[in-house]
Parts: sequence; C-alpha cells; structure tokens
Amino acid sequence: MSQTRGRFVVLDGPDGCGKSTQVRLLAEWLHERGKMVTAYRDPGTTAVGEKLRSILLDSAELKIPANVEALLFMAARVQLWQEHIAADLATGTWVVMDRWISSTCAYQGFAGGFGIEKVIQLGQDCLPRVWPDLTIVLDIDTETAAGRMDRALDRMEQKGREYHAKVREGFLTLARMQPEHVKVVDAAQSIEVIQQQVQRIVAELTIEY
Repeated sequence: MSQTRGRFVVLDGPDGCGKSTQVRLLAEWLHERGKMVTAYRDPGTTAVGEKLRSILLDSAELKIPANVEALLFMAARVQLWQEHIAADLATGTWVVMDRWISSTCAYQGFAGGFGIEKVIQLGQDCLPRVWPDLTIVLDIDTETAAGRMDRALDRMEQKGREYHAKVREGFLTLARMQPEHVKVVDAAQSIEVIQQQVQRIVAELTIEY
C-alpha cells in the first residue's frame, strides 16, 4: 500500500464490550509503529456531534423513534467526516473510530426495527464513503456486558436486556451480511487477548500491495 494513504478502522459492538479501551490501545500500538493516528468517537468529537450526542444519550426522558435516532446519528457522522476524517485520511493518517455506521445498523436498524438495509441506504445517501477499511465487532453476551457497566447508564444503555440482546444479534447479522467489511472478535476474553486479536486483524491492512 502507499505510505501516504491513511486507513479507516472502526471498533464497535454492544454496550459493555470494552471498545473504548480497545480503541485507545490500538491507537497507541499504531503510533508505536510509526503511523500517524487519531481516534474519534461517534457520535461526538465535533461541536455539532457533541450536541447531538447529548440529545441521543443524555436525555433519558426523550422518546425518540428508531428512524429519528438513525437520522440524528447519521447527521453527527457526516459532520465528523467533513470536519476531520476526510482530511485525516487524505494526509495519510490512520483514523480509529469508537463506533460508526455499524452501530446504527445494529441498534436502530436491527434492534429498533428501522432496517439494516435502510440504514445502509441512508449512509450511501449522506456519506461519500459508507464502509471503513475494516470494522471489528467486539462480540459479548448481554449478561457479561451488563456486569461490566458499573456506572450511570445513558439513554441507549437503559433500554433493557431484550433490546440489547437484539443489538448483539444485529451486529452478528451485519457481519454475516458484510463479511468483507466486518470481522468479529470474542470480547469475553481478557483485555490483552482481545487487543492481540485486534492487532492481528489490523496488521493485514499494513501489508504492501
């Protein structure tokens, strides 16, 4: 691959899967290997994205239908792409994301009933590029994930075990639908073992073609 080309990598999965920790560790690993790298969270990072994040996650009393959630998440995503991601990739920077369109497919598309295909179509209509170079789903069962969240829960996390079981199923369904874009790692393992497996998958992107 060209040394000036950035790579776009997403870590995703159900709440409690440990993706934020894995994003940090992966970014550090890439930096240690001489890559220019930046990490972002979705939704968030931009001023617009943070306001939309607050609406979507901090306002537990709001009743927001799945299709509206999908639109708001996509709006934050487009803003992040236009403000940061496109320019980073163009300058050869690796972008490591905490969530991306895969989350909307699983949460709003599958668990919320909006439809995975509709989410993908929405992404195609709004984004110049829907799929990253790589999406790694950190898969974990609902009970284990819930036991890891020893903090106040946000609006999405409060939706209950049945909803989050569907979210997990949604991620696995997406991986079957998009095997060329989405890989799955068992997130019930230790942080160190998970990171080793993530690094092994990501390392394939560094191969010169």
